Amino acid sequence: MFLCFTDLDGTLLNHDDYRYDAAIPTIQTLKKLGIPVIPTTSKTKAEVLELREALGLKDPFIVENGSGIFLESDDPRFDFSALDLEMATEATLTTITLGIAYAQARQSLQHLAQQIGEPLTGFGDLSLAALQDLTQLPLAALKQAGDRQFSEPFLRPQTDLAQLEFLATKAGLQILVGNRFCHLLGAGAGKGRAVQLLQQAWQQAHPDQAPIKTLGLGDSPNDLSLLEAVDVAIAVPGPQGVNPKLVSQIETKGWLVAPEPGAKGWARAVTAQLEISFD
Repeated sequence: MFLCFTDLDGTLLNHDDYRYDAAIPTIQTLKKLGIPVIPTTSKTKAEVLELREALGLKDPFIVENGSGIFLESDDPRFDFSALDLEMATEATLTTITLGIAYAQARQSLQHLAQQIGEPLTGFGDLSLAALQDLTQLPLAALKQAGDRQFSEPFLRPQTDLAQLEFLATKAGLQILVGNRFCHLLGAGAGKGRAVQLLQQAWQQAHPDQAPIKTLGLGDSPNDLSLLEAVDVAIAVPGPQGVNPKLVSQIETKGWLVAPEPGAKGWARAVTAQLEISFD
């Protein structure tokens, strides 16, 4: 038994066409075994809710690079009562906020641009047509991606990223580098922190069980904190192989590598862990 935390784009979802067909049988197996499949992504709540419904998942999910956690308000498998967190329940979902509000992220991006003397183009500054050129997503999906609550993706600037990261840290923020965009979010956010909180909440709800094991899958530098937080970390290669920023960690920490990119590689890697766990 374990908790399965998974990035989406380039991991559970193919890099180029965003399809996940090859992973469906494995997801069905996880569901039958009672193993939560927890999306851990830079995507928004609106994006994940649609995918979650398509896959028939009722498990928690982590959005905007660990800026927020959402779970069914009546999910007895996770108990956050002992954790000092900002929580709110609306309709059937409970929101746990780890980051900052979107308006603050937008304002902070413009402040950083002033400090470096170079425009920083955020997701909210781009037209739907420009975003479609960058992401190849259909318009409906782009509208969901624009329904942001906690963070602002932005185009990588010409300036040295180290300087920008220093200024962001000084302002109580952080910058994550993804495959298509950089992301500006609050210092309290993070995929790794969200993973650890969900693991603690599971343990709190199951005090008589042995510590739950965690499995994590990701493909890009913004998955580093996710992969560092889990017991078994699996890097999913892209079309050109494993992201160079993950290679050193694979070599020094013994992380596993999925046998092929995208949903097919995801399914084979998770299936291998199921065979080990239930052998």
